[in-house]
Amino acid sequence: MSSLRWTKDSILAFIDSHIVDYPTPINLNYFWSFGSTAGICLVIQLITGIFLAMHYTPHVDLAFYSVEHIMRDVNNGWLIRYLHANGASMFFIVVYCHIFRGLYYGSFIHPREFLWASGVIIFLLMMATAFMGYVLPWGQMSFWGATVITNLFSAIPFVGGSIVEWLWGGFSVSNATLNRFFSLHYLMPFVIAGLTILHLSLLHKVGSNNATGINKNVEVTTFYPYFYVKDLLAFFFLLFIFSIFVFLLPECFRPFG
Repeated sequence: MSSLRWTKDSILAFIDSHIVDYPTPINLNYFWSFGSTAGICLVIQLITGIFLAMHYTPHVDLAFYSVEHIMRDVNNGWLIRYLHANGASMFFIVVYCHIFRGLYYGSFIHPREFLWASGVIIFLLMMATAFMGYVLPWGQMSFWGATVITNLFSAIPFVGGSIVEWLWGGFSVSNATLNRFFSLHYLMPFVIAGLTILHLSLLHKVGSNNATGINKNVEVTTFYPYFYVKDLLAFFFLLFIFSIFVFLLPECFRPFG
């Protein structure tokens, strides 16, 4: 009982120091809300991806039909897929804005270089995850996209050909390639989630940047309730925009072809 009480107290102390009473510069504007909204997008992708994986079949003869089965036969399958597909695009839009804010306000400058580097790694993993997810429906665009992008590794001297064959699982894009891409596409978001926790821990170690400069001494206040409410407003705005694309323009971000 004492260990359980200690664990509960530790969790509450962690929440209090890192969320409730986290010291935050008072002059942060809505550009600083893109980090929290990116986290919300990640959670949406994780949840919808898990439900999609329950019905998806990673086989070259069945993958396309399993996607059609999700859209036509699974209860609310169309909604889950559109949330996942459009959520990926919204995720990148939010992250691009987050990166632009970091560049504009110098968030990559010492002492935040490791924070910036962790964010870059997360972005690279996002791109790899999105590419592998693009392949999974296994239409013509998926097949040739996988063929063209993976062949880019052949430009690497000496080892390029071996890398391409390793990615393919053979001598051409095949069922082994689809299985590998599905496995990695399912695994990568959890790796990204882990790196996001590291990203947040680095942020809380050095503190948040602010609009007046990287080393400016500004007055700070608690994160809750002031910036909690500000991030909550950003979340509802994201939800409104996201809903427009999911329910009214679900194919807007889909490439032609």
